[in-house]
Amino acid sequence: MKLQELAQRLECLLEGAPGVEIHGVAGIEQAGPGEVTFLANRRYAPNLKTTRASAVFVEDGVEVEREAGGPALAKLRTKNPYLSFAKAIELFYEAPKYAPGIHATAVVAKSARIGAGAHIGPYCFVDEDAVIGENAVLHSFVTIYRGARIGTSFFAHAHAVVREFCRIGDRVILQNGVIIGGDGLGYAKNPDGTWYKMMQSGPAVLEDDVEVQANACIDRATVGETRIGRGTKIDDLVLVGHASKVGGNSMLCGQVGLAGSTRIGENCILAGQVGTAGHLTVGDGAVITAQSGVPNDVPAQTLYSGYPAVENREWLRMMAALRRLPELQKRVGELEERLATGKE
Repeated sequence: MKLQELAQRLECLLEGAPGVEIHGVAGIEQAGPGEVTFLANRRYAPNLKTTRASAVFVEDGVEVEREAGGPALAKLRTKNPYLSFAKAIELFYEAPKYAPGIHATAVVAKSARIGAGAHIGPYCFVDEDAVIGENAVLHSFVTIYRGARIGTSFFAHAHAVVREFCRIGDRVILQNGVIIGGDGLGYAKNPDGTWYKMMQSGPAVLEDDVEVQANACIDRATVGETRIGRGTKIDDLVLVGHASKVGGNSMLCGQVGLAGSTRIGENCILAGQVGTAGHLTVGDGAVITAQSGVPNDVPAQTLYSGYPAVENREWLRMMAALRRLPELQKRVGELEERLATGKE
């Protein structure tokens, strides 16, 4: 593809030779001739001096410096270089396509309804009264329990599971090993101290355009439902506890854990290994930084950090004071010694 065509298809302003042939995309350090890269984080700007890429997606106004005598580097000006780069990948990488049909080793119940154009791969199992929409793909070893309802253009990678009566919207992606609607941690104490298992009767519900990545678990509810809002993205090894609700277009990063009945608003980001106590609310637009523990509600449009999680600026002050603790301890010890010996 010529550079001019790439610029036109992605609505970028081209600064450079329009006839340069582009055959792929790559990161700024790995890119070579004929490839396009991007600059979204200014800390990587020095790499523009030495990158071997033929073109780079950059914001308007960003100056691109090159080493003397180095090859030319065309600029593709765009408001969002990372988004443009993401769209460029799709132009050069063709994802595998799956022909409609049911593999001979798959087991599909007679009462299940499978939409037109669906692909049911090897060793999949679709239980009684399940409904799967048009153009769905069940890759291999995928299990759909009884009474599940799944929308169009669903994609389940190998070993994904959708449990009984769960509801999945359109264009939902489940990566390998995802469990939707497994039993939540619901037990009551018997008089003799043993645990009585509570029936987990409420389904998990995933709205349209949700993606759940590898080995994450969205538990079903004891009563009511667990719900993931439209467009939300859930990373590897995340646990969403029973009866929790996550608003639309939020992101839960790797190893986040939500205890039961947590409420996460819309457009929130919980960075890696954030944990929440149950029955609390995180307001719309809140961001919680990595490894924070959240025991209480978090207001909307705030940045929280630490354990127990507090407003980020307060946490930074606390960490600064903590770093001075050895010095302060030494000074207190010296003062105590002076007082004990009567020295001024």
